[in-house]
Amino acid sequence: MRRHATLALTCILWAIPATLSHAQMPDPNGLAQGPAQNEPAQTPAATDLAPTPVTDAVSTPAAQISTLTTRSTLVLVPALVRNKAHALVFTLKADDFALTDDGVPQKLTLEQDTGGEPLALVVDIEGGGAGADELGKYRALAPMLGTVVGGVPHKIAVVGFDSSPVLVQDFTPDNDLAAHAIQSLIADNNGDNGAAILDSLGFSLDLLLKQPSEVRRAILLVSETNDHGSKLRLDEALREISDTNTAIYSIGFSSGMNELKNGSANALGSSTPGPAHGCMSRDPNDPNVNLKESPAEQAYGCLELLAPPLALAKAAVIAIFEGLQKNIPETVAHLTGGEYFKLGSEKNLEHDLAIISNHIPNRYILSFQPQSPHPGLHAITLRLPNYANLAVTARGSYWADSEAPAANPSPASR
Repeated sequence: MRRHATLALTCILWAIPATLSHAQMPDPNGLAQGPAQNEPAQTPAATDLAPTPVTDAVSTPAAQISTLTTRSTLVLVPALVRNKAHALVFTLKADDFALTDDGVPQKLTLEQDTGGEPLALVVDIEGGGAGADELGKYRALAPMLGTVVGGVPHKIAVVGFDSSPVLVQDFTPDNDLAAHAIQSLIADNNGDNGAAILDSLGFSLDLLLKQPSEVRRAILLVSETNDHGSKLRLDEALREISDTNTAIYSIGFSSGMNELKNGSANALGSSTPGPAHGCMSRDPNDPNVNLKESPAEQAYGCLELLAPPLALAKAAVIAIFEGLQKNIPETVAHLTGGEYFKLGSEKNLEHDLAIISNHIPNRYILSFQPQSPHPGLHAITLRLPNYANLAVTARGSYWADSEAPAANPSPASR
């Protein structure tokens, strides 16, 4: 189970893992805490984050047996700020930012940066589908790994995928071992025609969730734009991606004319109907199916079974689904506050990896306590209202699920 910031009002809010303490503690995965080395000279100033759940119990009349319980902690929003020359900006304060959660303004706190925290990175590489034609451009990945992770304690895992993901190298602190795994994947060149991007992202996220909560998590995804062959449904993928503090940095390339025509049809269920009479069914003979709805609108309808709709959240979900149809690596990067690059030459890839290495540790860490909790997707917007010349990059949502109230609710252990 994931660790999450929670706010339960007969429901439990699944938000962002929020333990970013520098306190020394046992580390079952060997990612020792310690000061960063070769850390950038300037990082956003902040205060330390130590979430403390707050619980209130309210008695009800005898006719009512439910108990009102609220547990409150923080939702984290890492943010990267650049000027028009694309130089990083480090001098802002919490009051310079404005954030809304489903349109409701939130009070922000500027937390301590995590530039020196240990890092767990999954390098997720497509070796099948259209990726088979791009393998030669991947060569810059291996020698740049050390630059990407920087001088902090770290572990790297390597995942390769075609129609299914496979763990090429489990988490290791040895950059050379991880680099060798990437080189072996490139040399193998034995992938099938599949491109199960969503399945591979889910696989990579599961690997990261096994890491200690105080470890920063990131995925470096190299893939084509469209999914072909994933078994993970789009609504499940949205929850997986939004229900984590993992930043996804993506490098994408075209899926080719056939896949661009079909889009991520399998993931959306438009070419393969869902279970008979299920919410994702596209069977024209199913009386419950409205084929006038787009697959994205239908997928949101499935989410409505889990959560009451709000206008902003619904618009965000539909936009995300449509984005995932057109370009998965770009959409997941924007969704998680990461960055997206187009795969060019080997030299261009080297340049893009250098940018990623500079941006991973240099983010403001903002936090807020949700003021309008509801189950489902929350759309968040972060702005710099008084700085028109600055651009801010941050995650655009977080996920909340409902859970049946328990007789004796206990603090979330996510």
